[in-house]
Amino acid sequence: MKVVLYTKNGCHLCDDAKKLLAEMQSEFPLQLIERDIYKNDEWLEKYHLAIPVVEMDGEEVEYGKITGIPLRKRLLLKIGNT
Repeated sequence: MKVVLYTKNGCHLCDDAKKLLAEMQSEFPLQLIERDIYKNDEWLEKYHLAIPVVEMDGEEVEYGKITGIPLRKRLLLKIGNT
């Protein structure tokens, strides 16, 4: 399951989100893809004020202070449907 994290350097909320997602990888088969918003103008325009942003299946699942709760619910549903 691919999970995309939109982030930027020097963002403490992004660092916290990375740690949380890394912990979730021990529980779920996640492929974590990190995208620096400063490497793509579209990402920068879209997420500049919202980062970090967690995306799964092309949908934003959570942004700002990431708790992991919405992502965990989505992952559990996806596992239940396989």
